[in-house]
Amino acid sequence: MSTERVVNDALTRLLWLERRIDPLVRPAIDKLVRPPLQAAVQWLGRRRLPDPGPGLARERRLAGEEQIVGEIVASMEKFVRREYGPGQAQRAGNTKTYGVVRGEFEVLDGIPGNLNHGLFARPGNYLAWVRLAGPGPLAPADLRDNAIMSIGVKVMGVPGTKLSEDEKHTQDFLGISAPTFTTPDVRENLQLQREVWNRTPLLYFIRPGSSHWCDLVMQGLYAKTAASPLQVTYYSCVPYLLGAGQAMQFRFAVRPFPFRRVPFRPGPDYLREALVRTLAEREVLFDMLVQVQTDPHRMPIEHAGIIWPARLSPPVRVAVLRLPQQQCDSPAQRAFADNLSFNPWHALPEHRPLGNQNRARLAIYTTLSRVRQQMNSAAHFEPTGREEFPDEKSQERFACPVEGRP
Repeated sequence: MSTERVVNDALTRLLWLERRIDPLVRPAIDKLVRPPLQAAVQWLGRRRLPDPGPGLARERRLAGEEQIVGEIVASMEKFVRREYGPGQAQRAGNTKTYGVVRGEFEVLDGIPGNLNHGLFARPGNYLAWVRLAGPGPLAPADLRDNAIMSIGVKVMGVPGTKLSEDEKHTQDFLGISAPTFTTPDVRENLQLQREVWNRTPLLYFIRPGSSHWCDLVMQGLYAKTAASPLQVTYYSCVPYLLGAGQAMQFRFAVRPFPFRRVPFRPGPDYLREALVRTLAEREVLFDMLVQVQTDPHRMPIEHAGIIWPARLSPPVRVAVLRLPQQQCDSPAQRAFADNLSFNPWHALPEHRPLGNQNRARLAIYTTLSRVRQQMNSAAHFEPTGREEFPDEKSQERFACPVEGRP
């Protein structure tokens, strides 16, 4: 084993130890440490931003972007083929599925006029499948992951032409439990994928000469040992169109309910178990909040390491994601979860993904989904929300009266 692997593995074990004690110290960190440290890191990050030029919702391709994206796709595909055998392939990112659960997505009435675009143009109710997952690229015991979780919301019955041709009636929204992404752009993401291939992912952040300390701090400030994937807010981190000439970011903010505590001796799948127990007992609600870009420099399109300041553009509630009380842990439903494909380009043109990270996702998600399904001898399918599972226990059926808009 190389010296770099030894260093990476030693640091990983220290992180495992930190995750054990994190529930004891996290309240103090969030209250006393995170606000000033985040403000300092964001100030440093903004100082290094290039001038984006005038205009809002403007994209600028990076030099050599197409080649960089091709190398990322090739590296991630090679990783999946190395790590998994036929019939066992998993996602190369957001890997470990805690659960795919039934949801209802309600677009609210009375949304401000500048937000009335695309899916938010008029009130309506839609069925949804919601995937909650870990970060990847592998699927270890929950306490040995890095604590940044992910959400994928697939809204179904959405009329209109979509940007990706493999699904005709879906609008996907993706987010993670940190307001900034792991890498600020695809150039740095390629460096991360090279470290992942070498099994030294932590060295991406601390390798001498790197400029990733700000990303490390931001991820660390939000990488908490959660008791449940239903107890955190999920952020898009990257921008999307909101109609013509307007960019947005969004988040899914959970409404408070009696939160669970981290078990004293958490099992390897304690997050999935917490998800299943909670939804067996009660419904959970997330408010979808949209933030509109108002400053091209302080709210960049091409840099995913900068938080868009709320004082420049307060987030506005546009929809409610309801996860009804349900049973969601049958073997058939878990198999269904493995075959679902989430992609931000499953989208209306009014919500086209923006920025280099999102442009890369079109090739990354499409290629890796196809590779995974080929390795598992599974065909791509588009869900409707009306799927039934033969071993699914009796559960509450949805109040959503229609698929799509009224």
